[in-house]
Amino acid sequence: MSRPSSTAEVTPPSPARGPIRAVVFDLDGVIVDSSAVMREAFSIAYAEVVGDGPAPFDEYNRHMGRYFPDIMRLMGLPLEMEEPFVRESYRMAHLVPLFPGVRETLETLHSRGIRMGIATGKAGPRARSLLDQLGVLGLFGQVIGSDEVARPKPAPDIVLQALGNLDVPPHEAMMVGDAVIDLLSGRDAGATAVATTWHGGDIAALLAAGPDLVVHAPAELLAHCPVVSVSR
Repeated sequence: MSRPSSTAEVTPPSPARGPIRAVVFDLDGVIVDSSAVMREAFSIAYAEVVGDGPAPFDEYNRHMGRYFPDIMRLMGLPLEMEEPFVRESYRMAHLVPLFPGVRETLETLHSRGIRMGIATGKAGPRARSLLDQLGVLGLFGQVIGSDEVARPKPAPDIVLQALGNLDVPPHEAMMVGDAVIDLLSGRDAGATAVATTWHGGDIAALLAAGPDLVVHAPAELLAHCPVVSVSR
């Protein structure tokens, strides 16, 4: 799948932090608990394209957050795995839930005037389809997939594009993610890099990356996102 040759232009961020007016989220492991479905889809795709033997999902999981074709290149696996992986992911999408507390947190942020976006390793159409099925797509002003930027995470492009379209400067925004590449992308964009721990992944590696904030439940974000002034 080809990527656009350019992304939205965004003015370099000021070093001074302002009040938070926007939150950009990673999707898998932060908003949705998709690990079980991804494991099954990956196993089916591996069996179809590669053949017998155990699918190396644990290695795949270590690259979570990256664009699927990029993970295949890193693992030395055939790019042809993408078609059955995507097919099975769509087929089982109804089995993917929101993490507990996510819906309520998103609704509260929205009611406070916080602009929200998604910057995901998934392809954009698949991410939007899943969020629509879960009934939360309308809460996000932007949902951008890795196929919709020239350079996906850990580059800052996807965060900068989301914030540019939300019309919020990076120094007044958070990037919230469960992987080191989310933190790198957010930090290099000039946003506050927030690590989440409710996904149950490699928390030690995440903390070692030095996030600006660590939150252990979705509702903890609310303490850092007060009501946006209507005068702005």
